[in-house]
Amino acid sequence: MRIAVLGTGAVGRTLADRLAGQGHDVVIGTRDVDATLARTESASPGQPPFTAWQAEHPRIRLLTFAAAAGHAETVFNATSGMGALRALQAAGEANLAGKVLIDVSNALDFSGGMPPVLKPVNTDSVGEQIQRAFPEARVVKALNTMNCQIMVDPARIPGEHNAFICGDDAAAKAAVTELLASFGWPREAIIDLGDIGASRGTEMVLLLWLRLMQAFGDADFNFAVLRAS
Repeated sequence: MRIAVLGTGAVGRTLADRLAGQGHDVVIGTRDVDATLARTESASPGQPPFTAWQAEHPRIRLLTFAAAAGHAETVFNATSGMGALRALQAAGEANLAGKVLIDVSNALDFSGGMPPVLKPVNTDSVGEQIQRAFPEARVVKALNTMNCQIMVDPARIPGEHNAFICGDDAAAKAAVTELLASFGWPREAIIDLGDIGASRGTEMVLLLWLRLMQAFGDADFNFAVLRAS
C-alpha cells in the first residue's frame, strides 16, 4: 500500500518506520523539504535531526505535504493538532479526496507554556475540524491516546489494553482496524466509539494522559477498559 505520513516528528517517524518495515511504500510529508533537511536539531526532544534519521531509513522518501498526499492511498496526519489544518490544506483537498485519513493528532495548545491546554475542546475537536474542512476525505481518529511506541507495538504493554477509533465512514474504520491489527492490536482490543464526534472524548483524554506521564515519569502505559461481563 502507498502510505503518506504527514509530520517529521517522533510520531511520524515511528509510524513511517513500522509501516515501511511491513513492506508498504511509505513517504513522509513536510511543509518545506529543503528547510527540514537543513535543520541540525530536531523539534522532538531526544530525537536526532531528520537527516540523521533518514540516513538510517533510506527507503522512506521525504516529500512536500502535497506530493506525499498525492502519492498515497492512505494518509496519516501526525502533525501537531494546532497545525493540522494548515498542513492538510498544504496537502491539498484534491489529494485527500476519497482517501482514508487517519488522524493521530491532539488538540494541545502550548502557546501559553506548560502545561498545555486543549483547543478546541468540549464542543469541537481536531478530528471534526478536519472532517468538516475536507468533506471528501474519510477521516478516522485513532491512536491519539497513547505513546507512539505503543501505537505500533502494543505488546510493549503487558496484558489487555485498548485502542479507540471513530469516524463517519464504516469502510474506512474497517480499513484502519486492519492496519492496527497488522501492528499487533487484537481486534477485540480496538473499540469503535462511533462517529467522528467521539474525537472530542479521545482528545480530552490527553490532559489525563499528560498527568499520568508526569506521575509515572515515562510514557510506557496505556488505557484499558474493563467490563463486568
